[in-house]
Amino acid sequence: MKRRDFVASTGMAVAGLSVASAGLVYPSKNNSINIGVIGTGDRGSGLIPIINSIDELNVTACCDVLPFRLKRGMDKAENAEAYKDYRKLLDNKDVDAVLIATPFSMHGQMALDALDAGKHVYCEKTMAKGYDDIKKLVQKASGSKSVFQTGHQYHSSRLYSHVVDLIKDGKIGKIAAIECQWNRNGNWRRPVPSPEYERAINWRMYKEFSGGLLAELCSHQLDFANWALDAVPIKVVGDGGINYWKDGRETYDNVHMIYTYPNGVRAKFTCLTSNSKDDYRIKIFGDQGTITVDYTKAWFFPEKKDGGRQLGEVDGVSGATVKWDQDKGSPIEVEHLDPSKQALLDFRDNIRDHKMPESNVMTGAKAAICVQMGLDALYNQKIVDWKAEVLA
Repeated sequence: MKRRDFVASTGMAVAGLSVASAGLVYPSKNNSINIGVIGTGDRGSGLIPIINSIDELNVTACCDVLPFRLKRGMDKAENAEAYKDYRKLLDNKDVDAVLIATPFSMHGQMALDALDAGKHVYCEKTMAKGYDDIKKLVQKASGSKSVFQTGHQYHSSRLYSHVVDLIKDGKIGKIAAIECQWNRNGNWRRPVPSPEYERAINWRMYKEFSGGLLAELCSHQLDFANWALDAVPIKVVGDGGINYWKDGRETYDNVHMIYTYPNGVRAKFTCLTSNSKDDYRIKIFGDQGTITVDYTKAWFFPEKKDGGRQLGEVDGVSGATVKWDQDKGSPIEVEHLDPSKQALLDFRDNIRDHKMPESNVMTGAKAAICVQMGLDALYNQKIVDWKAEVLA
C-alpha cells in the first residue's frame, strides 16, 4: 500500500500551536494504516499486538539494532519487514506512520527524521531529551502535515479526561496542591545476555541515554498536572540519589520533586525503587474535596470537617446513599479502555480524521521541559525556572 497523499489543508490551533492538518485519501482496496515500529524492546514489542488488534492498523515493519530484540518484534508482528537502520525503514514508501519506542536520547532525531520523511509519528514519552531537541520538534511538527502524537497514554484515557473535566468544572473547588507517587520495589534492571549489551539494554541507568525515573515514570504525572491545572510550572526544586541500588547505575534510584505552579499550587512527585507501598497514585486536593486516581480507577472524597460520608450528589448523580470505598471516598465510574489501546485508537482516528491529537507536540513539549528542568534541579542542586524560550 502506498503512503497516502495529502489533498486538503486546514489550520488548527491547540494551546497556542498552529498546525497544518490535512485530509487523507485512502487507497480504494482498503483503509489500513501501515505502521513501522522503531525500537522493539519491552515497550515497542509490547504495543505490537495491541496495534494489530485494532482495525485499520497494521505493523508492517520493525527496527532494532539488537538482533534478539528485533526477532521478538518480528515474531509478534507476524508479517513485517525487518530493519537494523531506522532510516531505511523511513525510506519505505509503504510505511504510513511510525511508533518510536527507542531510548529517550534517540527520540528527538528519529522523530525529526520521520516528519521529514512524511510519516505520521507516535513518539513515546518523554518526547525528547534536552531543550534543543524539544524546540526543534515543536518547530518541525508545527509546520508538518503529518499527525504527531506523544505517547503519554493517560492523556488519552477517558477516565483521566473525565477527571480533568470534573476538576475544571469545579468539582473539588480551588486546587490547593497535587501529590503524585510511582513507587516500586525492584532494581529496574533488564537481564543482559552478554556484558557488551549492558548499556544498550539497561540504558535507563545511564545519563547519556536516560532521564531516569523522572523521564520514564514521573513524566506521565507531570503531563497530567499540566493538563489538570491548564498551566506550566514556574519553577522546580528536587532531590534524590543512588541510596539503595549500589550497582554502578548513574541515574537516581529515588527522586523527590516539587514543582510550583501559578497561584501557589505545589505539585509533588515521589518515585522510589525500594518500597512499593500504594504503587501509583495521583491526588488532587481542593478546598471542596479531593480526587484520587490510579492506573484505572478514581475516587472523590468530599471536604467535610467531620471526615464523614457525604450523602447526595457525587459525579453528577444524586441518590439517598453514596457508594463509599473505604477511606478513598466515592468511586468515579466511567467506561474506559486500557490507556495504551485507547491512545493507539486515537492515533488511528487522528490520522483518518486529520485531527490534532489531545496528546500533541505542545503538551508533549511542556512535559518534556518539566522533565529537563527537574533533571537540572536534581543534578545541579538548584532551583530551575520555567524555560519559556524553548516554546518561543
